[in-house]
Order: sequence, then C-alpha cells, then structure tokens
Amino acid sequence: MTNAKGGFYLYIVTKVSRLRLFTLAIIAYMLLAFTWWSVLLFLKNQDAFDAKAELLQIGMVAEQRIQNDAQFFASDEYQELYNVYHRQEIMILGEGIVFIITLVLGVYLVNRSYRREVKLARQQRNFLLSITHELKSPIAGIKLSLETIKKRVLPDNMRVKLSDNAIGETNRLTSLVDDLLLSAKLDTKYVPNMEPVDLGVLATEWTNRLKIKYPEVNFQLILDGEELTILGDLYGLNSVLSNLLENSIKYLGTGTTVGLGVFERDKNVLIQVKDDGLGIPKDEKKRVLKKFYRVGNEDTRQTKGTGLGLYIVSEVVQAHHGKVDIEDNIPRGTVFNICLPFGEVS
Repeated sequence: MTNAKGGFYLYIVTKVSRLRLFTLAIIAYMLLAFTWWSVLLFLKNQDAFDAKAELLQIGMVAEQRIQNDAQFFASDEYQELYNVYHRQEIMILGEGIVFIITLVLGVYLVNRSYRREVKLARQQRNFLLSITHELKSPIAGIKLSLETIKKRVLPDNMRVKLSDNAIGETNRLTSLVDDLLLSAKLDTKYVPNMEPVDLGVLATEWTNRLKIKYPEVNFQLILDGEELTILGDLYGLNSVLSNLLENSIKYLGTGTTVGLGVFERDKNVLIQVKDDGLGIPKDEKKRVLKKFYRVGNEDTRQTKGTGLGLYIVSEVVQAHHGKVDIEDNIPRGTVFNICLPFGEVS
C-alpha cells in the first residue's frame, strides 16, 4: 500500500516536472525568437532610415537647398525624419522590455505553480498514508476483539475488557470521521451554531474524560475568572479542546504533564493548553495550522494523526472571531493560547 502511494506521488512529481520542462523550453524558444526578430527589426528600421535619408539628401541637393552634409543634418526635414526613426527605436525597445518582463513573470508563475503542485501531491500522499494508518489500526483492533469473543469461551472480566477495547477503537474511528466531516464543512462554509457555552465546565469534562483514557499522563486544570461562559458553537468548541489536548498528549514524548487553563481576560476568555513534550520548531509554528500539514516525514513518523486537528482548531477559532497563538513552553514543550470573545458572532 505504501509503495503504491509512493509510486503515485512519484508519478505526479514526474508528470509535473515534465510539464514544467516543456513550458520552460517553450519560453526559452520564445525568448530566442523574440531576440532574433528584435535584432532584425532594428536593422530593418535602420536600413529604412538610411534609405529615406539618402533619398531626401539627393532631392535637397538637386533643388540646391543644401551645399554639404552639415547643412543636410541641420535641416528641418532631416531632423523630422530622425525624430520619427528615434521614436520607432524607442517603441521597439519599449515593447521588448514589456515582453521580457512578461516572460520573466511567466517563468515565475510556472515555477510557483510547479512548487504548489509538488506540495499538493506531497500533502495528498501524506494524507492517504495517515488515513490508512488511522483506519487500519482500530479496524484491526475491533476485528481481533470480536473474533476472540466469538471463538473462545472467556471469563466475564476478559469479555468486558475486550468489549471495552472494541468500543474504544470504535470511538476513535468516530472521532476521525467527525474530524473529516467538520473539515469538509470548514472547506465550504462553516456557520457556528451560537449558544451559551461554559468553557469552565467544558474544560472540566474533557480533563476528567482524558484522565480515565490516559492514566499515565498528569493533567492539570486551572479555572480563573468569574465569567467563563461565551456565546459559541458547542460542537466546534468541543472539537477545539479535543484536538488541542489529544495533540499535546500525542507529542508528549518523554514528558508527563498536560495543563489546561481557562482564564477571563477583559472582554475575552483565554484557553491555554501547555505540555512538557517535544515542542514545535520555530519555523513550523505557522505551518502546523494548515490543512494536512504534519511535522516530519510520513514514512518515518511514529505518532498517529491526519494533519486535520490543528487546522480544525484554527478554522473554528477564526469562525468565532478568535485568535490562535503558539509559543514555547519553558524549559520544554509547547503552549497553545486560544483567545475567544464573549460576544455573539454576527
């Protein structure tokens, strides 16, 4: 499966590279052809000017209006003829400059399009790989649990444990599908269903839920403020907290602590999620909020995910007229700051 997706990615990159080379070859031919015709045009214009000037001089000499070359070059007729020739030279030069600028702009656009196509192909490949990993694991776990329950006579405690494992994997699949559906909504037009949401209660519920799911992680909850209720979309805000916390847990590495805080700040509520995990490199902080983007190589990455979580967080927060800020935790780890207004989104 991985080789097939890698082959698809290589096919797309090769196809785009060939198209780029073909386009650049056409542009190079156009540049050479234009240079050649420009030189010819300059020469023809010069020849035409010389012929007209010679004919004019012969006529003026025959009419005995001039006695020498100096008088001819100083005459009004020659000056007018020279001005016309000079304007034609400027016009040819100007058109050449415009053409060169247009050609350079075309090369730039071709290169930019090429980079976008390669980037898109890489993102599609990474997304297919990550979705494959995310789907295969829970499906295999559910299948194994059901087959074990079906084929063996098990004590009640073992059967309950296997059933709980299957339910947990099913919940994981449901969460993945929910993220995909919400991502599809965000791609079209996501309109928050505004209602009063107590972020303090929401944070408490998620902390208690994840303490049971991840007993090895030390969760710290801080609620600070008299008013932590905002007008927001409950479904979207649940997704924000879920993705932020799961993301921090996913990249804990050798860390052990995930902190969740909800604070009242003037006309806003600040949601802060911090961890003492692997951290995010400085140049990756803005990229991680983009769709399908994940730090590292999909072929060697050990962490699970689709690259949708932080994208969903960013889009939902923007739909609430809020702001996402990522900074380093001291001495290690990452801090996500989500600032949301109290007021209703129009």
